[in-house]
Parts: sequence; C-alpha cells; structure tokens
Amino acid sequence: MTAPSTHRLCAALGLAGLLAAGPLAAQTTQPERPASPPAAALPSAAAATGPWTLQRAIDYALAHNLSVRLNQLTAQSNAQVLRQSKAALLPTVNLNATQGWNYGTYVNPVTSQFQNATTRSNNFAAQGQLVIFQGFVLRNTIKRNDLDYEASMQDIEKARNDLSLNVASQFLQLVLAQELVRANTFYVERDQQQIARTKLLLKAGSIPESTLLDSQSQLATDELNVITSQNQVSLARLALLQLLNIDPATAQGFEINVPPLPDPDQEDPLQLDLNAVYQTAASTRPEIQAADLRVRSARRSVDIARGSYYPRLFLNGSLSTLYSSAGVSRKLTGDSTTRYLPVLQRAADGTINPAPFVAFAGKQPNFEELPPRFFGQLGSNYGKAIQFVLSVPILNGLQVRTNVQRAIINEQSNAVRAEQARLTLRQSIEQAYADARAAQLQYAAATRQVTALTLTQRNSEIRFNNGLLNGTEFNIAKNNLNFAVSNQLQAKYTFIFRRKVLDFYQGKPLAL
Repeated sequence: MTAPSTHRLCAALGLAGLLAAGPLAAQTTQPERPASPPAAALPSAAAATGPWTLQRAIDYALAHNLSVRLNQLTAQSNAQVLRQSKAALLPTVNLNATQGWNYGTYVNPVTSQFQNATTRSNNFAAQGQLVIFQGFVLRNTIKRNDLDYEASMQDIEKARNDLSLNVASQFLQLVLAQELVRANTFYVERDQQQIARTKLLLKAGSIPESTLLDSQSQLATDELNVITSQNQVSLARLALLQLLNIDPATAQGFEINVPPLPDPDQEDPLQLDLNAVYQTAASTRPEIQAADLRVRSARRSVDIARGSYYPRLFLNGSLSTLYSSAGVSRKLTGDSTTRYLPVLQRAADGTINPAPFVAFAGKQPNFEELPPRFFGQLGSNYGKAIQFVLSVPILNGLQVRTNVQRAIINEQSNAVRAEQARLTLRQSIEQAYADARAAQLQYAAATRQVTALTLTQRNSEIRFNNGLLNGTEFNIAKNNLNFAVSNQLQAKYTFIFRRKVLDFYQGKPLAL
C-alpha cells in the first residue's frame, strides 16, 4: 500500500462527525429503530456467506427489519378496516333464542292472561336491518378508509427509504473504520522503520538521543491510534449488524465489500436545477404522498361528520315464534248427547220454583285437552313484522356541529403538515446540494494542500535522516500531512454521500 493511498484513509476520524448525523440529515425525521429482540430470536448471518455489498445489506435489512414489519402490519390492519366499512353497506341479520322459567303469577305469553304456575318458555326471533339513507356516511367512510390504507402503504415505502439510507450510512462508517485500521497499521510499520534508522544514526553520533525518544513517542501514539480504530471497527460492525437485525454472536465471518469510489475532482463541477429536483422528489417521495392522502382523508371525515345533519331511514324486519309449557291445546272428540236445562219460574208470592217443563239445549262438541307440544306451538305462534324507521335529528346538544368543526380543524392541521413536509423536503435538497458543492470545492483545495505538504514532508524526512532536523519538527511535518489528508478524505466522502442523497431524491437507486 502506497503512502498517498493510506494517508487518505486516516480521515475517517474527521468524517465521524459527518456520519454521526447519518444519511437522514436530509430527511424530516428519523424513525426510531425498535429495540432488538433477544439474541435467540435474531436471524443468523451464518447462511449468508461471502462479502456483503451495500445492495445486499439493504435488501437483507428490508426483509428483516422490525420497523418495516410494523408498518406492514399497520397497513394490513387498515386494509381490514376498509373491508369492514365496505361490509357495512350490507344488511344486518341476527338470530336470537331464549329459554326461561317463570314461578308464581305472570302473564302467559300465549294467552296473554295472568296465571299462577311454574312454566318454561322459549322465544325465537330473526331480525334484520337495512340502511336506506344515512347522510352518505357509509360511502364517505369507505372513501376515507381507502385513503388511510393508501397512506399506510406510503408509510411502508418511507420506512424502507429511511432504512436504506440508515444502512448506507452505517455501511460507510464500517468501511472508513476498516480503512483507518489499515492506515494506522501502515503508520506504525513506517514508524518502526524510522526508529531503526534513527538508532543507526544515533550510534553513529549523527543525532542526539532526544530524536530517538521523539520517534518512539510517535510510534506509541500511532499504536494507540491502531487500537482506537480497531474499537471503531467493532462498534461500527455491531451497529450495522443490529441495523440488519443479525445476531452478532453468529456473524463472526461478516465482511463487507466496497467498489472503488471516484474522487470528486473526476467529475464536472456539480450543477443541478434544484427546482426540478424538488418537483421530482415531491411527486415521488412517499412521505409527501402520504401527507396529501391524509389531507384528503381528513376532508372525507368532514363529510362524514356533516352526514349527521341528515335524516336517517332504516328498513327493519323480523320473524318470531314462542313456546310456553302453559299453552293448552284442545282436540275435538265428537258431538255430546242432548242436554236439558231446568226452567225456573216466579210464583205470585215472589218465590222461584222449578217449572214443570225443561228447555232443550241442543248438542255441543266435546274437546279433549292435550299436553303442550313444542313444535306445534312454534308453528301456531309464528309471526312476521316489517317497518320503516325514520330518524330526524333536531337538537342533540350541538354535538353534530361540534364534530363538524373539529373535523374541519383536523383537515386544516393535515394540510399544514403536508405543507411542512414539502418545505422540509425543499430545505433538505438545498442543504444537500450546498454541502455537496462545498465538499467538491474543499476537496480541490485539500488536494493542492496535500501535494504541497507531501513535498514538505519528504524534504523534512531527508533533513531528519541527515541530522539537520530534530524529531519534534519532523513529527510536526508528518502530522500536518496526515491532517491535510484527513481533510481531503472528509471532503471526498462528504461529496459522495451528499451526491447519493441528491440522486436518491431524483428516484435513482441507492448504490455505491
């Protein structure tokens, strides 16, 4: 590995602040990542062999991330709400059955007479209702729930976009941390070589002993940087695995692969029509579409609330029958024999005495009382009913008016949120463009600085080896070059990242 190629790697420390903001610095809000489940419930990366590219990491995260899954479940719930609102247009039909016992005096449900007995009774009924008119509440509810479902689908896409950007950010942090380890290791090896030369010069009496001590101090500093960068690799790797929802205990072989990235000076100066980028993003970004859908949903809620001003007309129907153990049925057994009735007459003295003749009553049919029959009573007591129910609202404590006003305010609030989402999107695009342009210019200046300091450092090394420069001044020249390379790398990755954000706003895939 050449010195220029390794010098540019040490800038990861300077880029840490940039990456800490994450790729969602250009977003309105960053969704909170849910707490990781127990390790036993996490997927394992053992089956996923080979190095991980950015696209592979994004695809895996989208398939296993819990935040995306929760948004999918929310959309499924809204789909069921939409289905239920459509089913509300159908008539309702219910069956009822009761069985009870009466003790003492009660009204016989069959004869409607008071009686004192212990009886068992059953009631069976089928009731149905059809909404004929309800102020268009049901249809507006369907339209509102349909808009809510579409908005929840856009929320899924927003969660996927946010997760993709988060994975790209953490992926880049791991790349820089790994390169930083290699860079610091290279510096340690070079320090060791320098110490070996310094010992020879000291033995020859060309330099004082303090020069060797300065070189050994620089070696200790670079060795500390190696340990620090290794810790950064472990933390960045752990954060990426947690974002992918992979158990770190089963991912010892997890590695990433990054293609060569072009330098900013290999591209023409960045020039974009920000208004065109905004128009493209506003027409495709899911958070904007979700906000617009919720405005339309709130408008339907206003129509639903106003529907309570209208009369309501329902069609009700019912079928019913009953059984009672007190019900009595009679069976005709034939004509009776002739019956004679005595005749009474009043005497002159006012007494009442039997007359010498009788009256003929004629023949009457005879009946036999039968025990109550269950199915017989059900057929005899069968009844039907149909009715129209009209409900006209007149005064209900201003509840309808209050609900309408609240719905209007909610619509206005959603309209403000939609406008705020557009404003945030425009500001994010402008900020990303400004950062990218500044980083491209900064990279060009940093490149010139690195070129100049490289010559200075080489000259210092020649003078140091010849005993014309002490160790402190040599280390200062070396660290100045390292700091310049750090600024150069920070500018490079700032430009690459912001450029990817701008491409993402234009609907281009997120890839390195």
